[in-house]
Amino acid sequence: MSESVAKKKKRIFDIIQIGNRKDMPSTAFDIFIVVVILVNLFITIFDTFDESAPYTDILDRLELVTIIIFTVEYILRVWTAEYLYPKKDFWKAKLKFIFSFNGIVDLLTFFPYYLPFFFPAGAVAFRMLRVVRIFRLFRINSQYDAFNVILNVLNEKKNQLVSSIFLIVMLMIASSLCMYSIEHNAQPEAFKNAFSGIWWSVSTLLTVGYGDIYPITTLGKFMAIVIAFLGVGMVAIPTGIISAGFVEHYSKIKQLALSAEENDIHFITILIGDNHNLKNVMVKDANLPQGLILALIVRNGEVVVPKGDIKILKGDRLVIGAERYVDEVGVRLREVLIKEEHPWVGIQIKDLDISRLTTIVMIRRRNKTIIPTGQTMIKNGDVVTYYSKKQDSDVEGKG
Repeated sequence: MSESVAKKKKRIFDIIQIGNRKDMPSTAFDIFIVVVILVNLFITIFDTFDESAPYTDILDRLELVTIIIFTVEYILRVWTAEYLYPKKDFWKAKLKFIFSFNGIVDLLTFFPYYLPFFFPAGAVAFRMLRVVRIFRLFRINSQYDAFNVILNVLNEKKNQLVSSIFLIVMLMIASSLCMYSIEHNAQPEAFKNAFSGIWWSVSTLLTVGYGDIYPITTLGKFMAIVIAFLGVGMVAIPTGIISAGFVEHYSKIKQLALSAEENDIHFITILIGDNHNLKNVMVKDANLPQGLILALIVRNGEVVVPKGDIKILKGDRLVIGAERYVDEVGVRLREVLIKEEHPWVGIQIKDLDISRLTTIVMIRRRNKTIIPTGQTMIKNGDVVTYYSKKQDSDVEGKG
């Protein structure tokens, strides 16, 4: 592949990715795709109304345009997959995207549209698959923390939810078999088999109550009352579990804030540019030096939690912290913001009146880091970092 083609391919990848608001073509593409998805969903919904008959030709053409757009987008995503998975080789990256959740959703967005041309008998079933298109909106929403909180709560409570659903299913089966045994002789047409009892138990336990099938015997009515009461309690269990999960999640955050030990820890920020070695690298693959942690990613003014599958993009600002320093030798590390009236302004470090036990180790000046020498002059606006081996009242007073 020539260098010009590789650059164009990389540029296409940057545009079709989600979340880079500083890149206008990328932002425009995200908005465009959302609009196309909404138009496609509108066509799918409006097509079910009788009033859509006069507009059938226009709707069909619009749907074809949206399907072509989805098809081209999918092809581009497969074509640029090696940038999405830089640690994998060419074909493995493409296969990983194709069989990923997003890849399957993207494929099912347009592929069922073409199937009736080859399998006309399954046209109705293929049209049902169009509902998958709505999941594309979830992929965009998944970039934001509000959606991730819901997923985190469901993941944390999955065992309890599975247990509650299991109990509901068991109650449905037991109640359906009991009702079939009680009502079959009285109304064999309504309760033909155990499945008829399951349909009744589902509508009763979930408080739907269609009224198409119901008990007529005294024992059956009494059984229905008991099952209805049990159904209210059983269906409320998953709701209570999820609600408790949200309360625990936010209580945990609040408790961490109240009970955490506050330490003097400094964070540094790194701006990801074109040539940075962490650009387009997954957080889980970012090889930071031992002792450093990636605390936050600031992307377009929003905070992104650095989970393992989050990709570091151009323009991101990484907030990196270090493990807390345990003071074993009495060393104190401090920072001093030098203002215009500070007595150090305009003086070289070698001429400063500070203790011999105090050493200036770094100066930050206009987003630049300076390793000082004796001839380095302190200027207004400098942030001076120094350490001392004892309480240095002279420096404290002047800071």
